[in-house]
Amino acid sequence: MKLSGRRMSSNVEDRRGLSSGTKAAAGGGILAVIIGIVMSLLGGGGSGGGGIDLGQVINVVTQGGGLGDILGGRQAEATYEGETDPTKFTPEEQRLDTVCRIILGSTEDVWKQVFKEYNLGEYTNPTLVLFTNSVQSACGSATSSVGPFYCSGDQKLYIDLSFFTDMKRQLGVEGNDFAYAYVIAHEIGHHVEYLTGTLQKAHQEMSRLSKAKANQISVRLELLADYYAGVWAHYEEKNNHSLEYGDLERGLELAQKIGDDWLQKQATGRAVEESFTHGTSAQRKRWLNRGFQTGDMRTSTFSVANYNDL
Repeated sequence: MKLSGRRMSSNVEDRRGLSSGTKAAAGGGILAVIIGIVMSLLGGGGSGGGGIDLGQVINVVTQGGGLGDILGGRQAEATYEGETDPTKFTPEEQRLDTVCRIILGSTEDVWKQVFKEYNLGEYTNPTLVLFTNSVQSACGSATSSVGPFYCSGDQKLYIDLSFFTDMKRQLGVEGNDFAYAYVIAHEIGHHVEYLTGTLQKAHQEMSRLSKAKANQISVRLELLADYYAGVWAHYEEKNNHSLEYGDLERGLELAQKIGDDWLQKQATGRAVEESFTHGTSAQRKRWLNRGFQTGDMRTSTFSVANYNDL
């Protein structure tokens, strides 16, 4: 992916290496968890230093649920001490920092354009929070084991850059900037859902349904975030011609390896369809590619009447 010379977003909080204090409060949040679960499933997380027990993570994969279930519904306010020192980071970490800021800047430009074209109101920029090991958000506390997530409570997306290194090593997905961009664009997709009211409406409906039916709504939300990631890529390529040979394939490869069926089989050797919360590998690839090919905001996973047709 050609990113040289592109502007970097200033909507970034760099909390890497900072110590934090926490004031706990009641409540929970809506977080995207499956994209990071694989690190624990394949040996990168667990209770050894990650702060989340592997048994709990596998339970989320096999039974459904979200990060709020793992954290026991905790919510926290964080205070941070010190100042991030960029000289402490490796050249690769500094490069990934730059890539994230450029991709975030691209999503800002694209979604402002798309919201205007489709009369969706004003697009407000979210904030990217870079952290190391653990972080507190308006949706609760989390460790790196959980992976990247979006919190609608503070309209921020959270990423420990070590996720990208683990993604290459543990998923076997060749690391390239478009694969990294897909991770960020998916979380931005949840922000788009929040701004359009889809996220709130879906979770209100989920609260009234059985767990199996609520899981189906969750799948629609996650596949829609994949679709919006594809829409972003469509406009990014249209506006900047930045994609190179193999870029889309790397994104689709990553989408395949974060499908519920793939993850559950890695964890338990089998897949339980009614427990899916993020969609199958085939579905995630299909919706990401559909968004890229069409760039059409009139399409939605919630307009597909039959769940089995997603």
